[in-house]
Amino acid sequence: MRTADTLQALENEVIACRRCPRLVLWREAAAQRRRRAYRDWQYWGQPVPGFGDPHARLLVVGLAPGAHGSNRTGRMFTGDASGNFLYAALHRARFADRAHAANRDDGLKLNQVFISAVCRCAPPNNKPTRQEVDNCLPYLTGEMALLPKLEGIVALGRIAFDTLAALFRQQLEALPPLRFTHLAYYALGDGLPWLLASYHPSRQNTHTGRLTAAMFDAVWQQARRLLDV
Repeated sequence: MRTADTLQALENEVIACRRCPRLVLWREAAAQRRRRAYRDWQYWGQPVPGFGDPHARLLVVGLAPGAHGSNRTGRMFTGDASGNFLYAALHRARFADRAHAANRDDGLKLNQVFISAVCRCAPPNNKPTRQEVDNCLPYLTGEMALLPKLEGIVALGRIAFDTLAALFRQQLEALPPLRFTHLAYYALGDGLPWLLASYHPSRQNTHTGRLTAAMFDAVWQQARRLLDV
């Protein structure tokens, strides 16, 4: 896969990607089916690129677009319950200029933050295969390489965390075991960004109380403290 030399060039590569036939069919079918609440929408229905501050010091990595969230709006964590929970927390931590994200053109601005995911297409049942994640990984590493001020990463959910841990282990063989728990923090050293773990702000986690607003705020407060060191 060609390595883009700008974020815009990489975004163009992401949007044009058709490397995973199963995901291509699923994302496009979801865009055609539409939910009743969004029947008047023209769904995005394509891979979703990362977005945010090109001078970001903090990278936020989720799992994948939602079929009727980012697959509809074309922007990470925009248009569904997970995004509502995330952007409200980022706003409280002064990483976002507003608490709600509606669509790609709503004017939302992130401060020192870039948001991405390990998989760029909406997967069936929110479960990409290992091969699909691997196919997408060069886009994530490309974004990391194009964020010159990057200092740390917040991984939202176990799959994002484990994918990043495996990636960093390829770069640093002596890396100790990295275990996923909420608020787990690892200073990796050797030029790698630090890694902070959080439960994913999925409806399943937030509606059951596994992830509360206070627990999520603690993640962004910790990230803020680490950036202010």
